[in-house]
Amino acid sequence: MNNSTFAYETYIATTQEKLWVALTSGEFTEKYWFGREVKSDWKEDSSVIFLDKNGKTTDHGKVLKSKPYSVLSYTMQCVDDQTDYEQTPRVTFELKPMGSTVKLTLKHEYLSTNAFQGESEGFYGINNGWPAILSNLKSLLETDKILPEIVL
Repeated sequence: MNNSTFAYETYIATTQEKLWVALTSGEFTEKYWFGREVKSDWKEDSSVIFLDKNGKTTDHGKVLKSKPYSVLSYTMQCVDDQTDYEQTPRVTFELKPMGSTVKLTLKHEYLSTNAFQGESEGFYGINNGWPAILSNLKSLLETDKILPEIVL
């Protein structure tokens, strides 16, 4: 990881089609993303909103790239965060078939070069949050169950 990118890879015993639905269906994201629903029509330049368990918008963004079954990229900014555009993180999922599994690569990156300097609260959240979310996603797709409660 450099000072502006967090990357994570995992291998999931599923199809690209099922993984794509899991990433883009708000009903499905609620199951593995600790109650958070991600909503969009997933067309480039469309908005993305993130809703908590109570329906409150916690984050918002814009779809940057949407190539079904292979690449999904969007910006993601907390509604309380007023940082400039260069500080808005980009989240990219790449799906690559590998036999009967799919290699899922996540990149959470900033244009700014030192976004993750030190042990900031943001760094802690990203460094611990994404692995928990993606582990839950993997478990749900492979076993139809989420992991026992994870305390971050």
